[in-house]
Amino acid sequence: MVPFPRVRVLVDYRPALRARTGIGEYVHELARALAWSHGAGVQVTAFAASWADRIGADARADLPGVHLVERPIPVGALRWSWHRLSWPPVEWLAGVHDVAHSPTPLLLPARRAAQLVTVFDLHFLHAPDEARDVAQQHFAARVRDHVTRADHVIAGSAYAASLLRRELGVRADRISTTPLGAPRWAGEVLRRRADGAGDILLFLGTLEPRKNVGLLLDGYERLLRRRPDAPPLVLAGGLARGGETWVGRAGRPPLAGHVRIAGYVSEAERRALYAGARALLLPSREEGFGLTALEAMACGVPVVASPAGPLPDLVGDAGTIAPLDAPDAWADAIEACLDDTRVRAWGINGVARALAFTWSATATATIGAYRAALAARAERR
Repeated sequence: MVPFPRVRVLVDYRPALRARTGIGEYVHELARALAWSHGAGVQVTAFAASWADRIGADARADLPGVHLVERPIPVGALRWSWHRLSWPPVEWLAGVHDVAHSPTPLLLPARRAAQLVTVFDLHFLHAPDEARDVAQQHFAARVRDHVTRADHVIAGSAYAASLLRRELGVRADRISTTPLGAPRWAGEVLRRRADGAGDILLFLGTLEPRKNVGLLLDGYERLLRRRPDAPPLVLAGGLARGGETWVGRAGRPPLAGHVRIAGYVSEAERRALYAGARALLLPSREEGFGLTALEAMACGVPVVASPAGPLPDLVGDAGTIAPLDAPDAWADAIEACLDDTRVRAWGINGVARALAFTWSATATATIGAYRAALAARAERR
């Protein structure tokens, strides 16, 4: 394929402004990798509109090749206007671009730019009452219209692509699958783990209903009956609506003193948790990709996961899959992580599997999606 001339790409950076959880990490690392794609002919702009938040100094230093555009606009008002009126066009706020990329299922309004959305899962269709924030509350009502109007759709995994085809009727030729990348700091954590297998059990993610932490607490409570000396369980991640029950339970017997609520953790704290983790535990009812699983694998940390979405294919022989709604099976799976020989083998396998996932590959696949969107836009005109 003959490459396009230099393509001006705008990426909505708003999800990365505060807590850089899954989508925020995706936005930041994608923008950085796109800018580092020398010879790909891509000029990247990270757009952030917020009255209260700005792109932090550390993020700026990590994005040397990315043009940053910030606008002090109340995000609620902009969201309302974009989702209900498709106005104002993003060109008015950030200048002329060839591609406008939204990392969520809802489009960025644009006059001339090709429009793309990224979809990781459709949990908001099945459980709209579990929306984490105001932004997600708009997804269920508008996703069908927006993926239909998009010039191209990016799926964060093969699982997400299958959902788009099956549940929203998106043609396969309108979808590009762009799996995410392993963290750049994994090697540092691996060196820190060289002296041992870790002394905590770790859950890392937002405490929200779909993460199904109640199942994890059930399994861990059963494990404590068998093994009172089991490693402590750390629940690290922000608290969302619906997660308060788990926090309260963690502070009462028989879990009191065995479970620690760490809250949202910075990147440095996340590295330290992985360095000290015997296993990462993911009992989710729905996952779009499983970025924390990939991070753990790259750091040599075994993973115990549910069979949700792409997790079984991602984890493979880097851990074990425990069924949903089976606390005793979770107790068994966690107990298996106390076997040093098994943990060592799972850790080695995880590092090997994680080598296949790089942000450079994500950027390359995404550039292909941009080219497809530009072609579709030109054909439609």
